[in-house]
Amino acid sequence: MDYKDYYKTLGVSKNASQDEIKKAYRKLAAKYHPDVNQGDQKSEKKFKEISEAYEVLKDPEKRKLYNRVGSNWRQYQQAGGNADNFDWSQFTGQQGRGRYTTQDDFGDFFGGGFSDFFETLFGRFGGAGGGGRRSPFGSAYSNATAKTGRNLEANIDITMQEAFSGSTRSFTVNGEQVRVKIPAGISDGKRLKLKGKGERGVNNTRGDLFLRINIKPDNRFERRGDDLYTDVDVDLYTMVLGGTVHVPTFSGSIKLNVPAGTENDKLMRLKGQGMPKLGQNNSRGDLYVRLKVKLPGHLTSREKELFKKLADQRTG
Repeated sequence: MDYKDYYKTLGVSKNASQDEIKKAYRKLAAKYHPDVNQGDQKSEKKFKEISEAYEVLKDPEKRKLYNRVGSNWRQYQQAGGNADNFDWSQFTGQQGRGRYTTQDDFGDFFGGGFSDFFETLFGRFGGAGGGGRRSPFGSAYSNATAKTGRNLEANIDITMQEAFSGSTRSFTVNGEQVRVKIPAGISDGKRLKLKGKGERGVNNTRGDLFLRINIKPDNRFERRGDDLYTDVDVDLYTMVLGGTVHVPTFSGSIKLNVPAGTENDKLMRLKGQGMPKLGQNNSRGDLYVRLKVKLPGHLTSREKELFKKLADQRTG
């Protein structure tokens, strides 16, 4: 099993800020996402690699452990490559507590395809043992929570379109069918709590299930709070003479009036065309449209002549 350089995978330095890591991931995810590269196995593999790297580096605790273990990876390999025979407590500071994962099969709903390297560090410390399939649900082990039922955590990937309109997910946990409603306007990193849907304790009480929302990048829009930003190409003639241009939104295309003499990179606001505001009915952010002039190509001789006359008049 080889050490994986997650920083190299995302193309960032080891001192990169969380914001830099997030931006690097979004850029790569937009490029290699399976929806954009359907049937391309190389892109799918690359997407899994960058997703795994981001899963670790976006989490301060996972990143801290990864940084500490990285320089000692050869020592781990010399120990036989077996997590059960290696003293991880020197890295975790937990002296035998470690990470706990169940062995139930939750399918591929929450993504997956994590490498053995990832699972060794974050999915097979102490508690679970065995070679069972890695579950996306995890929680810190303690005797107290074992009695009352452990809380479980998992990530859910959704599109920005789903964040705009709301969505639902259904899955099975501990043999029980669970359905969760994802509200419109939810933001990246938001956690949803499903009370009593965690692991059952020895006294028959249940912990809670926490679902962290990860919103996948959209190649059309950038989200800033409840506002959206998008670039729209406009031909030179419309920018100079005025006219209308079609602007994409999550609820359909709308027309935007472009005033005569509009400058390149002009930012125009479409009020109430942004993301829904979480928990506020019929209230939405704004959509900001950056107008990008699109110069005409393959000009005819006549068009070139007209442009030259115009230029001579303005400089004469």
